[in-house]
Amino acid sequence: MSDQLLLDVRDLRVSFRTRRGRVTAVDGLSLSVAPGEILGVVGESGSGKSVSMLAVLRLLTNPNVTVSGEVLFRDRDLLTLPDKQMRAIRGREIAMVFQDPMTALTPVYTVGWQIAEQIRAHEQVSRKEAHVRAVGLLSDVGIPDAASRVNAYPHEFSGGMRQRAVIAMALACSPALLIADEPTTALDVTIQAQILDLMRELNARGSAVVLITHDMGVVSEIADRVLVMYGGRAAEEGPRQAVFHGPRHPYTWGLLDSVPRVGGPRLRRLPTIAGVPVSPDSLPEGCAFAPRCRLRHDRCDERPQLSAAPVDFTHRDACWLSPGDRASLRLAARAAATGEATAEHAAAEAGSGAGHAMDGADEANETYEVGVDKEAAP
Repeated sequence: MSDQLLLDVRDLRVSFRTRRGRVTAVDGLSLSVAPGEILGVVGESGSGKSVSMLAVLRLLTNPNVTVSGEVLFRDRDLLTLPDKQMRAIRGREIAMVFQDPMTALTPVYTVGWQIAEQIRAHEQVSRKEAHVRAVGLLSDVGIPDAASRVNAYPHEFSGGMRQRAVIAMALACSPALLIADEPTTALDVTIQAQILDLMRELNARGSAVVLITHDMGVVSEIADRVLVMYGGRAAEEGPRQAVFHGPRHPYTWGLLDSVPRVGGPRLRRLPTIAGVPVSPDSLPEGCAFAPRCRLRHDRCDERPQLSAAPVDFTHRDACWLSPGDRASLRLAARAAATGEATAEHAAAEAGSGAGHAMDGADEANETYEVGVDKEAAP
């Protein structure tokens, strides 16, 4: 992996003008992707994951949308490029797999025609050569009898086949960066595994991947680094192993703890995150997660910035809690969320020493193992 960044997003802000005033969907987001890296972006619906990537590709063209910040791709600011140059980058250097493959494909054209159009838009090839390459791409992504299915329309494909067709279109020009917006949503488990294998194959060829999802199990299988978003802001960011084995932000704790455990005692109910996701039109001035956080205190009225702990500068979070107390506080928060332990019991566990806190951290790691490929897990 090169030290030079392929994508460097700095202070990205996206707002929408509405009848009720201006609504901020992405609020000061910064992220980076190195060549050959897989970045997993996770968070609940409404966290700003998809909007931020649409802004990166300049696909938010409505006049009521305002985008600011810097989006550096190979040292070029995409937000300031002329439209002609930006069109040359989309599809060829940066490709995107959209969340709903049925709406991403035009229903009145065959799947093969749409893939061939992508190729001919960026390369000087004949229709025949583009058609042959379209057949090959469909075959590569596992479409059976690709030579005949290339002439089928999107409605003649199943959901999993449509998703593969969209991925084939994205791979047509061997992009340096693939943005995959929830590519496994609404697919059965076997198809999900096949889609993730395709992502790995693309990454093995040298392409970087930004994987947007709400499935922590998927991220634990494939990502090199993880970005947790909430309320249009970055809540936590770091290497996969650090985020899953030592999560630092209460929101990340909630996401991991809400996944059923493979082992351990059976819970009467899974821990939940209190409340509902924050609305973009009512973001608090301080920490966006504060209204739902069980550990909220006075300083949460100030907005925290992403900062690293002294022991690991690659793992950053935006939280005012004391770094040394995070493991014990997580146990207390989990006990409060499940309702299975009294406040006295949680306090006793929290104060029983660092060794017990580490045991609790190991127990917490079981939460995401339901979706982990054991060979890929850290």
